[in-house]
Amino acid sequence: MYEDKTLVCKDCGAEFVFTAGEQEFYAEKGFENEPTRCKDCRAARKASLRANREMHTAVCAECGKECQVPFEPKGDRPVYCSECFANHR
Repeated sequence: MYEDKTLVCKDCGAEFVFTAGEQEFYAEKGFENEPTRCKDCRAARKASLRANREMHTAVCAECGKECQVPFEPKGDRPVYCSECFANHR
């Protein structure tokens, strides 16, 4: 049903392949738009967004260690460090 497509990255202008498997994944997730960036540019953009994220200091509700979280803790809900958060999933 799906065939590989060659697309052009809007950031670097390089051609990249939007595989049939990726197209099927996009369809399963309900994504309507094709990717506009190649894998390298997507990764660079994601890293850039994470680097610019404001982090806040909090104390883990489970282990008591100080940690950094990407939101401002309000006090009405527990905050967990990344290790304890992973254990709650």
